[in-house]
Amino acid sequence: MTVDHTEAPVLQALADFHRQGQLAFAPPGHKQARGADPAVREVLGDAVFLGDVLASGGLDDRLTRGRVLERAEELLADAVHAEHTFFTTCGSSLSVKAAMLAVAGPHEKLLIGRDAHKSVVSGLILSGIEPVWVEPRWDAERHLAHPPSAADFEQAFEAHPDAKGALVVSPTPYGGCAALEDIAEVCHRRSVPLIVDEAWGAHLPFHPDLPTWAMDAGADICVTSIHKMGSGLEQGSVFHLQGDLVPPDLLKMRADLLGSTSPSVLLYAGIDGWRRQMALHGKELMGGALDLAARVRAAIEEIEGLHVNDRDDFCGPGLADDFDPLPGVIDVTGLGITGYQAADWLREHRSIDAHLTDHRRIGMQITHGDDEETTGQLLDAFRELVRAAPELGPAPRVAVPPPSELRLEQVRLPRDAFFGPAENVPVGEAAGRIAAEMVTPYPPGIPAVLPGELLTEPVLEYLRTGLAAGMNLPDPADATLETIRVVNAGSE
Repeated sequence: MTVDHTEAPVLQALADFHRQGQLAFAPPGHKQARGADPAVREVLGDAVFLGDVLASGGLDDRLTRGRVLERAEELLADAVHAEHTFFTTCGSSLSVKAAMLAVAGPHEKLLIGRDAHKSVVSGLILSGIEPVWVEPRWDAERHLAHPPSAADFEQAFEAHPDAKGALVVSPTPYGGCAALEDIAEVCHRRSVPLIVDEAWGAHLPFHPDLPTWAMDAGADICVTSIHKMGSGLEQGSVFHLQGDLVPPDLLKMRADLLGSTSPSVLLYAGIDGWRRQMALHGKELMGGALDLAARVRAAIEEIEGLHVNDRDDFCGPGLADDFDPLPGVIDVTGLGITGYQAADWLREHRSIDAHLTDHRRIGMQITHGDDEETTGQLLDAFRELVRAAPELGPAPRVAVPPPSELRLEQVRLPRDAFFGPAENVPVGEAAGRIAAEMVTPYPPGIPAVLPGELLTEPVLEYLRTGLAAGMNLPDPADATLETIRVVNAGSE
């Protein structure tokens, strides 16, 4: 197939829709903004509504004979060296579930790094897949998890030879990367597939100085969020496929089971336009972002009390195998404050938002959308934060357990614990009980507690003190964490 990356099939079809004066007597009911509330139109602008058309029977005809979406997917697959690519409009939270369901079914085993995102756990709850947790490589000094090693997956397969495949997160939200080629080799020696949750890695295929991305490393399925490090809109996601271990029609069927029957053409257009942008100019844009990030990182390192985590911090024996510098993870413990305090102050006083926060760090990602002006504002804000820090401290105590106490024992399948008989008990009485819900510090969205895990006092204390210090816990039934949902005593 001759590939012309100057084309953008979705965007071109939208332009044709407007040029031809298509008149729809079908959803969306706003009818190209004409029926939208004037106050909404004033805030959003009419362009949002003009791009909001039906995917079939609008963007394409009722039988999709124009192959608009298929052609856009084929172009993206070519751009990133995949054999197949599928667009989704429910974020990588959907894409990773579809990938899991294409590899394993109810009561079948899947090896999963325990630093997986909460969407992976949701996939376990919905599917009934039995997780075999593979321990991350814990940095006890920095209280941080890096992806498991190939040797960790090898050991897990030896203990569970009936596992249907493996799933690993790389890069992590902090920028740590796994040895994907080695993990893929471990899987393929057993003729089972490797899924890579590469939600934070949309940019990786487009510059040689970035870590190797999943398809080039030999992964079978790769899930990517276009809105995180790319130029797409929120919820825009794709999953890529290669090899013969997962049939493309099966993966598409599993995605159809979960996806919307009313996909947003706006999101499709964002993905399509981003692909064209990267295919034509990606190396230049990513090179510029890397150069800018290097200058910003050096400037922050010169600010007293701040430290930008770099390759020396995150990579090495027992740590990550590679490192993406663009997330820009900054340790603020030298200021005597938490990442929560720093993020709140920056938003309130300088209108600057961080992409992740924890008890000691904030993340300020740099993308190709940044420039000297935006990063100059960031540096000025950090200098002001340093001056304001004495008034914010002392940092509230967050009782982070050592790695040996942070990991809970899985004693029941997540699905069984989540859907089974449950009750709310005071959190002070929950140690020794089986959790029936997730509890997830967010961001980065890695659950501290999973349904089916045996609760312990150190983890409960971590969550209590974290919440009091400013941790965001969006998923427990009791947002105050005065109570926690556990499996009924008679069912344990």
